[in-house]
Amino acid sequence: MTHIVIVGAGECGARAAFALREKGFDGDVTLIGAEPHHPYERPPLSKDGLAGAEPPKYVAAPERYEEVGITVLTGAMAEAIDRGRKTVHLSGGRSIGYDRLLLATGARPRTFPGVSEGAARIRMLRTHADALAIRAALAPGRRLAVVGGGFIGLELAATARKLGAEVVVVEGLPRVLSRAVPEEIAAIVAERHRAAGVEIVCGARIAAIEDGGDAARVLFADGGSLAADLVVVGIGAVPNTDLAEAAGLTIDNGIAVDETLRTSDPDILAAGDCCSFPLSHCGGRRVRLEAWRNAQDQGTLAAANLMGGAERIASVPWFWSDQYELTLQIAGLADGAAATVRRAMDDGAFILFHLDGDGRLIAASGIGPGNAVARDIRLAEMLIAAGSRPDPAALASPETKLKKLLAA
Repeated sequence: MTHIVIVGAGECGARAAFALREKGFDGDVTLIGAEPHHPYERPPLSKDGLAGAEPPKYVAAPERYEEVGITVLTGAMAEAIDRGRKTVHLSGGRSIGYDRLLLATGARPRTFPGVSEGAARIRMLRTHADALAIRAALAPGRRLAVVGGGFIGLELAATARKLGAEVVVVEGLPRVLSRAVPEEIAAIVAERHRAAGVEIVCGARIAAIEDGGDAARVLFADGGSLAADLVVVGIGAVPNTDLAEAAGLTIDNGIAVDETLRTSDPDILAAGDCCSFPLSHCGGRRVRLEAWRNAQDQGTLAAANLMGGAERIASVPWFWSDQYELTLQIAGLADGAAATVRRAMDDGAFILFHLDGDGRLIAASGIGPGNAVARDIRLAEMLIAAGSRPDPAALASPETKLKKLLAA
């Protein structure tokens, strides 16, 4: 095996490329990305990165790729895969052969029906260019409407308020963060936004979003409307599977892979936001995760298995969000929890531990200022990985160190 090609120059693809070198692979490594930039971090785009700094926050300095022998093709769109000839066809007529291929194509923002792609006052946030365009429209006295009360939408709202813009968040469900965190934590987040001057409208049925030239308008099903200088749509993401689907790979809420990240073609792996995989901590249920940590972990795992390994996915899902002085951290997936135990901490911080019907810890959700919950969420992550069934009373007591439960 002499040539490994990685399609997708994001966090996952870059991590895989460097991990190949770190693990001793001495063949050719080519990383293909559609954007003009070398791989950069996406989480800052809705936070500090929205300040418009140039260049973006790189995963690694551009010169580092050359130093370790990674060829980076920027501004190159992978248009087709010829599995028989083991070739990737790129925009501009170029083709590149591979011995093993990794698809780290990520996900793209879900579009709102009827919105024109060229609407200047209606944007989505996924790339550095998107962040620059949104930042240019934010200033004191400007009004921003965010459609979608998930992590991205609320992080954007917090950043926009810091920049002095007026902000309205419009959420179709009864509360913000409905799919992400427990109601008790979501209520604290919503109250913090309102205290900062953000207007939150939940249970809103949107009929259309229009760019009127002088302003953008959100039109509601009840006949009402909302005008803003800019509307940012943040209603979820869709995995980029077109390339894989056209190549005949199995698709199931993303590119379907097994526990070793192999697709239905054993010489093609997929990792990160674009793939779905069986998660052992959830009884083998197939999931797809859009998370920075998952992209890193799977990039490293993919590198080992591209080299012929058979390592299995073992990491516990982990998510975080910074909004104002608050940090949310979540380990595991709380779907199917039968009981929840609350642990109070200093400075108003707390963690909710989620247990299944057998008493097994399956998730932990925490919120507090700064890093108040970080250590205990990390320990909870280890308990989840170990399949622990801790005593609920011990979980609830701040006097009981989680590290002791791990050793039990």
